[in-house]
Amino acid sequence: MTWAGGRFGERAQCVLAPNANIMTLDGTNTWVLREPGAHRSVVVDPGPEAVEHLDAVAAAAGEVGVVLLTHGHADHSEAARSFAQRMRCGVRALDPQHRLGSEGLGDGDVVEVDGLEVRVVATPGHTFDSLSFVLPAERAVLTGDTVLGRGTTVVAHPDGRLGAYLDSLQRLHALAEAQEVEVVWPGHGPAIADALAVLDRYLAHRAERLDQVREALRDLDPQREDLARAVVEKVYVDVDPVLWGAAELSVRAQIAYLLG
Repeated sequence: MTWAGGRFGERAQCVLAPNANIMTLDGTNTWVLREPGAHRSVVVDPGPEAVEHLDAVAAAAGEVGVVLLTHGHADHSEAARSFAQRMRCGVRALDPQHRLGSEGLGDGDVVEVDGLEVRVVATPGHTFDSLSFVLPAERAVLTGDTVLGRGTTVVAHPDGRLGAYLDSLQRLHALAEAQEVEVVWPGHGPAIADALAVLDRYLAHRAERLDQVREALRDLDPQREDLARAVVEKVYVDVDPVLWGAAELSVRAQIAYLLG
């Protein structure tokens, strides 16, 4: 499946950053949000310091009211400060180190720019500072790295916390079940037309992996230094070994969750 961004609904345009790799899939999705007929936009996750990409974002956005960050990983946040300075606006994020200006961002906040309404939902787990953004007018949710357009998310110990991540998936699932969100606009990979189906799949996948890790731990010495790697070699045989390093970080989070 090829993915190059594009326009979605009446209020969103995805500008794909040129930073594709095995972890970022096709690259980082920078989302430009604007109410029809409005002058100012909201830019979500400007992405890396890549001049051509930021020029394209600026061209799509026009005047920018605010930059929002789903979380602080560099592939989403690296260019946030410089881009905001260029556009003469602030950066709002949960983590103070990524902000530009005095305004933070947290669960329950509502960001309004020229009639556009963005509701903030705390979805920690992938990182401690992960946020998702709901656009009620589109019944869409921007999930950053909490839900991806293809594959599954790495919950990397110690910043990543599996218990928090499962709670976040349940929170998003409840929004989808209530039909408050119907589509997912992720931080990487293609847009997803059925939010409820992908969240069902994510929850089922996590439950299955936890069962596999639990079973693997029964046969391994919990004191061994390479415990996480040994679990990876048992459980992630269906995954390209190139990804085993990332899988090991997820397994550390799973072990911490299971063993407390």
